[in-house]
Amino acid sequence: MKQVDEKMKVLIAGIGLIGGSLGRAIRKGQDVFITGWDIDDRAAERALELGIIDEKAPTLEAGAKEADIIILASPVGSVLQNLDALSRMTLKPDVIITDTGSTKKTVCEHAKKVLGGRYLFIGGHPMAGSHKSGVEAANGDLFENAFFFLTPEADVPALPLTRLKDILKGTRAKFMTIDPATHDRIVGVLSHFPHIVAAALVHHLKEFNGEGLDLKQFAAGGFRDITRIASSDPFLWQDIILHNRDVLLNLFQSWEDIMRRVKKKIKNGDPQAIQSFFREAKFFRDGFPIKQKGAIPSTNDLYVDISDRPGEIAKVTGLLAEAGISLTNIQIIEWREAISGVLRLSFRTVEDRDQAAALLQNAAYNTYFND
Repeated sequence: MKQVDEKMKVLIAGIGLIGGSLGRAIRKGQDVFITGWDIDDRAAERALELGIIDEKAPTLEAGAKEADIIILASPVGSVLQNLDALSRMTLKPDVIITDTGSTKKTVCEHAKKVLGGRYLFIGGHPMAGSHKSGVEAANGDLFENAFFFLTPEADVPALPLTRLKDILKGTRAKFMTIDPATHDRIVGVLSHFPHIVAAALVHHLKEFNGEGLDLKQFAAGGFRDITRIASSDPFLWQDIILHNRDVLLNLFQSWEDIMRRVKKKIKNGDPQAIQSFFREAKFFRDGFPIKQKGAIPSTNDLYVDISDRPGEIAKVTGLLAEAGISLTNIQIIEWREAISGVLRLSFRTVEDRDQAAALLQNAAYNTYFND
């Protein structure tokens, strides 16, 4: 066995879902020594117990000084603070520093300013996530087939970029090298702005005059699905939005233009124009890649029609358990007494979901997706 001194040494600063998942992925097929540090010492301690890291660093500096690769896996505001701290430390001269932040222009500009070319920084952003959070939810397959953006400076040599991709190869992600500003525009329109819209729709419902009715009880089905991401961590999204502010302000203008156009179509009562609006959206949406991870995490949901009979839910879950298929969540989203109901079953992977669908269809259940 190699001695620790001969192994590639990786520091993961921030041991939550992303940092923990990267730790698990990096281990695949590689002889590495992973150190973990987190501002919440309990997270690093738990990562050690779970075997995600080999040792827990008492401080960022203690973990960074011998690292070959430093991964800052925390919200953008924390990444900026950690870059400030690293700039004052003595690190290995050939160390590569990267991050996982959701915005890149602010981070890359700050890294260039504070590191001043003394240490190499390559921005990173794996476009994958989960409805779960924390190191307990760490999953080495989280990034498989997801896009993993890398945003090096234009003058970064090819060799360090190759080294970074190699250490991250266990993610089985699709690496894409792109400039920071383009990255921020892409995630702005695909992820950041949709989160604003989802939260705004919830506020719209909250402020709507329900004539004394509690409208939340009717907010199931489609409304619940399209506003799912509004349940995301408010602190995290405050951080993301503020660091991509300029991009989002421009997107508000284009969004308002679209709303103005469709409002005019409705006001004019033009059926052809309204139908065209929905047809064009349907055609474009139906062309989205199937089974590909994107900016907003999929819930891998399966919907199952069941009868209102005692033990019916237990029968469904029993079939899945016998086949070794694990659920991450189960919910009754519609129930008409003495008639039928709909179960929403959530799975860790698309493969688990598809296997469950085939199994339940063979057992004469009606199943469907909402892709």
